[in-house]
Amino acid sequence: LHNFSTEPTVDTMSFYVTFMSHHVSPRTAESYLSGICNQLESYYPDVRKIRNAPIVARTLTGMKRLRGREVKRRRPISIEDIRRIVTDLAPSAAHDDKLFLAQVLTGFFALMRSGELVWPDSFAKQDERKLSWRHTVRVTDNLYEFLLPGHKADRFYEGSRIVVQRLDATEDPYSPFTKYLAARDTRFRFKPELWLREDGSVPTYSWFRKRLASFFPDDDFIGGQSLRAGGATRLAELGASDDRIQ
Repeated sequence: LHNFSTEPTVDTMSFYVTFMSHHVSPRTAESYLSGICNQLESYYPDVRKIRNAPIVARTLTGMKRLRGREVKRRRPISIEDIRRIVTDLAPSAAHDDKLFLAQVLTGFFALMRSGELVWPDSFAKQDERKLSWRHTVRVTDNLYEFLLPGHKADRFYEGSRIVVQRLDATEDPYSPFTKYLAARDTRFRFKPELWLREDGSVPTYSWFRKRLASFFPDDDFIGGQSLRAGGATRLAELGASDDRIQ
């Protein structure tokens, strides 16, 4: 594009940061540099040394000041928000309402990301290996559990066992989950996926996000991370130790 040499230098990396920061956020450009170094290191052993050169670091700092954007952190969903959702949806007989309520409560109390409960909207990113399956569910009198397959925090690709306890409270996740499970098994006895909508499809992120946003019409800071953040905040309020909140 600019007839520069393909061999990385301090100048070309500095120019790259400046150029990309006019098209994406400087933080994104910084992450691109890490990827570039990872790909080029076998061909240019000094590429990381070049990446860490003072002029490149100063260029990044300058672009963050000049074109940086405020990081918008998602607001944690509070226990009062959860109780409001339960009060609104618990009486409903609609299958999708049962599904959404079970997912919200499971995500909140198991500190799950929304991406671990639903499928991506992009067909290319949908991977059956990341779905939770019905046959992994175990329900006792006091808890329910299921296997969460490989996910972004699973370094050894072994999956994680999600365990959610029964509560004697309005926000009890056990009852909504078992009601959803009964409805799901009645409709889709021979389908293997755990989470299924009324039409038999796996819920997508946009479907879940739209349902969640309907309870917070004036709050733009509620998003996919809000359930996990809210559950972690609730545990901290109850005095849980840091090593338990993960």
